[in-house]
Amino acid sequence: MNTPLTPKASQVTTPFWEGTKQGELRIQRCNACARFYFQPRTSCRHCQSLDVEWRPVSGRATLASYVINRRPMWGTEPQVIALVELDEGPRLMTNIVEVAADPEALPLGMRLEVRFSERGDMSLPMFAPARGEA
Repeated sequence: MNTPLTPKASQVTTPFWEGTKQGELRIQRCNACARFYFQPRTSCRHCQSLDVEWRPVSGRATLASYVINRRPMWGTEPQVIALVELDEGPRLMTNIVEVAADPEALPLGMRLEVRFSERGDMSLPMFAPARGEA
């Protein structure tokens, strides 16, 4: 049986991974154009400014798209691999947890909130249905 892959932090991504270990979702924000973005990089993906910083975000998101992987690399349960749009704007790829891997339970536009799953010495952000929302 394969084991789950553990991500490796780089010089650029270390603040992201340090945040997840603390139970905080952090993404980069450009101080020049005031836009958040994700994937981590040394310059803004919108205006190319080098004046960027890491900021904690709400951890709230909306389900934009997903696929149900019924042949996961590890384990026997299907995985929901999703594209979520953070309330701050950027989209990121993640897993949906705490909900059935069934299209009936995964309406597009569903409100989500971040959860953190420990994997080795890393903590991965995943998303679950938002508490208190239909």
